[in-house]
Parts: sequence; structure tokens; C-alpha cells
Amino acid sequence: MRTNRLYGNGIRRRTISSITAVLLPALLATLVAAQDADYQQLQQRLEQLETEVRQLHDATQTNQSFNDLPPDDAGENVGVLPPAQDTTPTCFTEFPPCRQPAKKPPFPTVHLGGFFQIDSGWFSQDANNVATVGNVRNGTDFRRARLNAHGQAWDQVGYMAEFDFAFPGRPSFMDVYMDLQELPLLGKLRIGQWRQPFGMDGQTSVKELTFLERGLPFAFLPFRQIGVGFQDHAPGERMTWALSAFRFPTGRFGGNIGDSGGYAMATRVTFLPWYELEGSKLLHLGGGYVFGNPSNNRVRYRNQPEFSVSETGGGSLIPPGALTGVPPFVDTGPIPTQDFQLFGAEGGLVLGSLYAQSEAMYASVNQQGGPHLSFSGAYIYAGYFLTGEVRPYNRQAGVFGRVKPLCNFSSHGGHGAWELAGRWSYLDLNSDNIAGGRLNDVTLGMNWYLNPRTKFQFNYIHAFLDHPALGASDADIFALRGQVDF
Repeated sequence: MRTNRLYGNGIRRRTISSITAVLLPALLATLVAAQDADYQQLQQRLEQLETEVRQLHDATQTNQSFNDLPPDDAGENVGVLPPAQDTTPTCFTEFPPCRQPAKKPPFPTVHLGGFFQIDSGWFSQDANNVATVGNVRNGTDFRRARLNAHGQAWDQVGYMAEFDFAFPGRPSFMDVYMDLQELPLLGKLRIGQWRQPFGMDGQTSVKELTFLERGLPFAFLPFRQIGVGFQDHAPGERMTWALSAFRFPTGRFGGNIGDSGGYAMATRVTFLPWYELEGSKLLHLGGGYVFGNPSNNRVRYRNQPEFSVSETGGGSLIPPGALTGVPPFVDTGPIPTQDFQLFGAEGGLVLGSLYAQSEAMYASVNQQGGPHLSFSGAYIYAGYFLTGEVRPYNRQAGVFGRVKPLCNFSSHGGHGAWELAGRWSYLDLNSDNIAGGRLNDVTLGMNWYLNPRTKFQFNYIHAFLDHPALGASDADIFALRGQVDF
């Protein structure tokens, strides 16, 4: 019995082995065949998808080629209808794909800056000048004290927010705007409050003026107003142009209201007919135009003798009747005005260390209830660097730029840059029934630039005033300034 049991077990083992030897290869073959079938199905599906994508691409190309043909083209596609398309709009057919840079800088970017100017002045007046404008007192003042933040809000969107803590608003709005940059045909589109495009003197930064103040014709400029405009330059930077529309006049906090008028426009064009040796020899020419319909139908022109200090915080400590600042030497008073126009011509010249700048302006006022008025002004000045510097020229803005000493002042022997300058300036505010006065200024100046961001200035100003009622008078002004910007 034991022998038979063992014999039976052996038969069963051989039987299982035989079955396994037959079924296992068959099972493996079945699995492989099934896998091959799945693979072939997947391969066929991929080929089918590739064919459909290729057909869609070819149909799109055919349709674009058909639409791009001119109406009278005699090519082989004439008379061939484009293939049928799905007209359902999608973001891919309505707009082109958005291309973004691979790596963008962090936005927004913020740069903090500012500057201040400390002025001191001493006055000497003849008796008739005291009788005409009052007894102007000596004084010291922060002429300007500004802080700003500027940078990029995003790609092609710049901004500036600047406020002055020395102006009467304490603080007052200065340049507060946003820029849309690199726009086709427009260049840079600006929205907000900024210096409107008129005049070379007006477009020059106050940090980079040769003298303490701009010339007398600056009285005509609309200057900082709230509006919208664009500015651009030619590819070779030999020409600039700008155009703006704005509300007029704008208050110290950037606002304007008025039921009658309140609109104006300004434009300026400059070009360089001569430019050599990286700007060490150049000739600048330009012109500008302004048209305005002022709010509440009033316009006023006035100016000081190219120097200003004021005191507004003394209160009861100020003697009764005493002037709290430098008064206007010429003043039209408010003029009832329907509209006005302003014309300007400008020129600049650089010959090594010698440079010059000049402007002439003419204002035409359409007076309400009175005759047509015309006022005029002009200036010319020249500067020379004793230490060999060349006055930089900003080709994208069409103005002279920041002076950079060849050797900055330092304890190691640097002397900075030294400059001598002279200017004649003129403003005539007499016209028909308006007796605003006529003023001529002659200014001699010396500037010491310790480095590109620090300078001291000295001006001697002789003012010749001709008042229609009180006659001629004279005043002498000795003025100093210290300035630093950061």
C-alpha cells in the first residue's frame, strides 16, 4: 500500500508538471499577445491624433493664405473658398499668445530720493524801489525741500510721487504721475501732474540750474499742471517732441475746478542740427506753443527778481506791515481772459567748457471786455568751467543735464568743478490797459560743484525796474545757496 501511494504521488507530480509545461507558455503567449494588441491600438490612436492635428494646421494655414491675398491677386488661390471653420471665439483665436520674459524682476520697484536747497539773501534798494515794491528784508529760507518715491509698478508702467515741504502747502504736490512706456507711435504716455512741455528753462530740473532761479520769462509758463500727454525722441536722439492736454490752472494739491474753461494744451519740439565729440560740441534749437482757456476766465503774470525767500511761521513776531518775503517786482494782476496763447523759441550751444542758452517768449491774451494784450520776455546766459568740465546734454529730454566734476572734492586733493556764469533777463508786462511793469535783471554767478550731488552757488543780481506810474528804480541782491540731493 505504501508503494502504491508513492507511485500515485509521482504520477500526480508528473501530471502537474506536464500541465504546467503546456499551460504556462500558452498563458505567457496570451499575455504578450494582449499586450501587443494594446500597444498596437495605442500606436494607431497616436497616429490618428497626429493626422488630425496636421489636418487642422494645414486648414489654418490655407485659410490664412486665402485671407492674406489682395482682392485683385491672380494667384492659384483666387476663387477657392476657405475650408469650413468653427466660428466659436476662443482666447487663442481672438488674441495672440502672451509672451512673457523668462524671469521677471520683482514688482513694484521703489527708489527713494529727494533734495533740499538752503538760500540766504541780502538786499540793497534805492528809495524809489522801496516806495515801489516795499522794503525787502534780508533772510534765510529752505527754498525747496522734497522727498519722492519712484520706480516701476510693472512692466512698462513707471511712477513718480514727489512732495515739497518748503512750499506753502507744506507739503505741496510736485511731480505725481504714472508713465506707460514704450508705446507704439507715442513713446511714453504720462498721466498725472508734471512740468508741461514748454521752454528749455522750464524743462530743466531745478537741481541742475546754472543760477538760483529760472529766468524772468518763466512767469509765462503753465509749468506743473494735471493732465495727460506723451513724449518721444527720434531713434538717433537728434530730435524730441511732446504734446499734452491739461487742466489749468492746477492748485498746490493737484486739483482744478471751474465751470468756465479750465482746459489747455502744450507742445514742444527740439532738434540737434550739430552734435560732435559726444556732446562737447553741439547746437540745440527748439520751439513751443501753448493754448489755454483758464478756469473762471482769469489769468495773471508776475515774477520776483530771480530770487526768493519767505517767512510764514513767525506770526505775531513779524512787525506790522513788514514784508514776509520777496514780493513780485512786476505783476499784471488778474486779467479777465477768454483764452491765451504762448509762443516760444529756444537755443543752446556747447563749445567745450563754454556753453550758452537763450529763450524768447511772447504771450497773447484775448481779454474780456478790453483790448487784445501782448506781453514778452527773453533771456540769454553763458557759463564757463574753469576746471575743464563740459556741460552734459540730455538728448532724450532736449535740455542741459547734471554737471559731473572731473575730480570730486575730497580730503585726498580733489577740487570739484568751478564755474563762472552771467545772464541778462527781461520781462515786459505792460500792454494797453494793463500796467504790470518792465523788469531787466543782470546776474553774475559762481558755482562750486563738490561732486555730482552737492553744490554751492553765489549770485549777484542787479534789478532794473521800470514802473509805469512810479518810474525807474534799482535793487541789488547778494544770494547764496547750498544744495544736496540723494
